[in-house]
Amino acid sequence: MTRFSFHAQRWAAAFLKVTDKNAEEAFLCLKELAEPIKAISGLFYGYGASAEFEILLREIADDTAGNEYAIRFICLLIEKKCLRHIDLVFTEIEKMLNKRNNILEFTIETAAPMKTGFKNEITQIIREKTGSADVKIKTCVRPELLGGYLLRTNGFYIDATLKDQADKMKKRLISGVKLRGGADAKL
Repeated sequence: MTRFSFHAQRWAAAFLKVTDKNAEEAFLCLKELAEPIKAISGLFYGYGASAEFEILLREIADDTAGNEYAIRFICLLIEKKCLRHIDLVFTEIEKMLNKRNNILEFTIETAAPMKTGFKNEITQIIREKTGSADVKIKTCVRPELLGGYLLRTNGFYIDATLKDQADKMKKRLISGVKLRGGADAKL
């Protein structure tokens, strides 16, 4: 049995190559047109379904270049039985557009909702330090962090949380007790 492997990066790169200067507009159109279809994507496959969806999409979409690219791309995904992977393609397109436009994307995790002033300050610092054109920040509240923040981007992170500091302190205390007190020492 042959195992099918979906390559979201290849699909995203192909979409961006075809759309070229209209990439941002086409991406927005693609997301808008794909949303209602995603809920029923498991029911339609192949060329026949693709042709039916193309007729339907052309009836509801206006006549812009972005919509044309989006319609063709959705129909190709349906024809190739890959529409269920469209969210992966969206993620890859967004990453590639951010890279093309020199936009950095960060996630900040905090113990409590972040104040706007702090978010703006972090955004400005990142922009200055990296020289990027813009910074997109997603926020996430995780009470188990106790305080501080965890800043993540592309496998890089800065952990300035109270939980991390407490864990490090605990490890240092335990290792210090073992070194000084021997095997029988307890904390």
